[in-house]
Amino acid sequence: MQRMDGKHRNQRSRAPQCATAERATPVPGFTVLELLVAIGVVSLLAALLLPALMAAREAARRTTCSNRLRQIGTAFQLHHDRAGELPAAWRLAASDKRFAYGWAVKILPDLEQANLASHIDADARPAVAGQQVAELPELICPSDITEAFFDLWPESPDGDPVASSGAALIRIPTANYQGVFGNSEGDEAYEPFAAANPAFGEGAVVHNRRVRWSDFERGLSDTLLVGERTMAMVPSTWLGVDLRGEDATCRLVGSAITRPNCTACDECEFSSRHADGSLFAWADGHVSLLSEDIDSSAYQRLARRAESP
Repeated sequence: MQRMDGKHRNQRSRAPQCATAERATPVPGFTVLELLVAIGVVSLLAALLLPALMAAREAARRTTCSNRLRQIGTAFQLHHDRAGELPAAWRLAASDKRFAYGWAVKILPDLEQANLASHIDADARPAVAGQQVAELPELICPSDITEAFFDLWPESPDGDPVASSGAALIRIPTANYQGVFGNSEGDEAYEPFAAANPAFGEGAVVHNRRVRWSDFERGLSDTLLVGERTMAMVPSTWLGVDLRGEDATCRLVGSAITRPNCTACDECEFSSRHADGSLFAWADGHVSLLSEDIDSSAYQRLARRAESP
């Protein structure tokens, strides 16, 4: 057998490598134009899908809001069965007439908050370390942009807050749902003309009289009970208010005067971040959206217990 020297062996061993190198072809990449086209397609798909995604999320939030209002309506029914009347819009604390507890305190057990209710002494101002730090997601609309708590400042004689003149009166938890006070403004309840008028407060949730289901002349299915208000108008609470505060009782109840979501109207009216209107619980327990285009006269009528003002 012919013997190969080292030179020939090296040449044979390198031959396949050279052939492989000659056969290899470069892998093509994206050109700048192709990259721009791909980015454009992705952006277009995102632009098409994002509104649908946002709409789906808002629909889910609106459903949650509706369910929470329905639960409140059921709680009113249970309270009436137990007490023979609806909860008052607010009640003064026995030992501090400057503080008033809101209607939601009375239905806490029916909102599965019996433990919280047991720690509230309705005869005294709420303790700083107790009820003032209690958040209730059940009373918050998930579509709204809210802070968990807000400070209630004193109100000056001309109606403007005087936060710069001293400390806040109280720090209280927020809520989006207010009792329907009627066509009157709840924050005027202690004005001389209102105090002298026993009919002041035409709605289902008022402060100066006992209200029963039998007082609803048009029936329960045709009378508003509780509505929602966005924090962009005026922060509200479920717990209660210091009556010296700015728009104090308006933080517990709402007025139906013009129409829902009326940005140029009084801040104590009902409003929401839902499209086209605001959600309401009716006295019979059902929940529906009232259009922001509703006729004002029809709106006012739905907010009254009696057929006529």
